[in-house]
Amino acid sequence: MEERPVSFIPGDGIGPEVAGAARKIIDAAGAPILWETVCAGAAQIEKHGTPLPPYVLGSIRRNGYALKGPIATPIGCGFRSVNVALRKELDLFANVRPVRTLAGLKSRYDNVDIIVVRENTEDLYVGREAMIDDDTAESYKRFTRAGCQRIAHFAFKYALDNNRKRVTAVHKANIMKFTDGMFLSVAREVSEEYPTIAFDDILVDALCMKLVQMPEKFDVLLTPNLYGDIVSDLTAGLVGGLGLAPSANIGRNYAVFEPCHGSAPDIAGQNIANPSAAILSGVLMLRRMGLREIACHVQNALYSVLSEGDVLTMDLDGRASTEQFTEAVISHLQQAKLF
Repeated sequence: MEERPVSFIPGDGIGPEVAGAARKIIDAAGAPILWETVCAGAAQIEKHGTPLPPYVLGSIRRNGYALKGPIATPIGCGFRSVNVALRKELDLFANVRPVRTLAGLKSRYDNVDIIVVRENTEDLYVGREAMIDDDTAESYKRFTRAGCQRIAHFAFKYALDNNRKRVTAVHKANIMKFTDGMFLSVAREVSEEYPTIAFDDILVDALCMKLVQMPEKFDVLLTPNLYGDIVSDLTAGLVGGLGLAPSANIGRNYAVFEPCHGSAPDIAGQNIANPSAAILSGVLMLRRMGLREIACHVQNALYSVLSEGDVLTMDLDGRASTEQFTEAVISHLQQAKLF
């Protein structure tokens, strides 16, 4: 099988550890991938004058796919989010974040299996803010009909392709009648083109309450940018936390895959980070690339390690290092090849 190029962005903090673990496991699974390592993040500012050097974007544009570790974003000051910049520059309009209950791991809930499909380029995250005077700040919230249409179509097509039954649009159209109102009306219009997929809608505040009460009732959640950012973290908490939460950022021509969690600089370099979210992000990438059988092998090996519970990282109440966890997944891959 011919090797296919993929951009590899190690990231900041624990990024090189967890993304590196995912890369090692993907290689052990026999994926025909030729990695091109490119660097983005805070460390690149001194060298390139920007946390997102142009050659990184060039690499992704050439290769079409990237596996990325988390990159730190300063709070309240400093450079703008590299993640937001990547989504804007590459028009990665769809953010997909699956969460599901995993056997063997402690959780408050059973049978959670939710896909959050989040619009990734509009809403308050367009980054237009201003100080009106010394005591007044404002942000600009922007929706377009075309943006609403393409994310709605993406959610329904995803549901069709993955045997999902229902899409729920998340909004606050009772208050924001033009922006969220358009998002909801477009979702309703698009739903009519997919008669085999059930459709309903829910206010974002009601959704948060019901996710705590009965998360098993939800299937695919279609959200604007800001609500999706918040709700997807909430859903990750239902199944064990961000350490188990992968994500895909998908556009028409490019796709970037990364764990949902942050760079965790306080534990960087200590070999204790949980690489599960990065591994699952790699699984999403393999599926997107059409390497579904290899993706299945990697996912099953990871799930086996998690369900057995003998080799778990500290965040999962275990004592294993990142390297030990990685080697356990690889061991399961190798055992599977014997049968």
